[in-house]
Amino acid sequence: MKEKVLTAVVFVAMFTAPFCIARATPPQGSAEKDYKANCVTCHSLDGSGSSPAGKALKAKDLKSPEVQSATDADLTAVITNGKGKMPAFGKKLSADVIKGLVAYIRSFAKK
Repeated sequence: MKEKVLTAVVFVAMFTAPFCIARATPPQGSAEKDYKANCVTCHSLDGSGSSPAGKALKAKDLKSPEVQSATDADLTAVITNGKGKMPAFGKKLSADVIKGLVAYIRSFAKK
């Protein structure tokens, strides 16, 4: 009887562990990773726009009331189509990645 229980426990562990591990691991295309790959050069790690390139281009401070009060649709449009000196990322990034970046930008308001 103990062997059957032990076998059942091992069987369940073998087939559920990969799902638990997969959920605990951030997705490969996480918003933070996408931000670092595409936005940090101008907007800085903290979103302030204080990098040398950001200062030269007068990049928006992503923590500012101006940016934080924009709608998600407005931010999506700016990332997708570009605006002023900001290049368009719509052909480079998927809609899901852009949506993640908008959420990531929102997180700067809390910092």
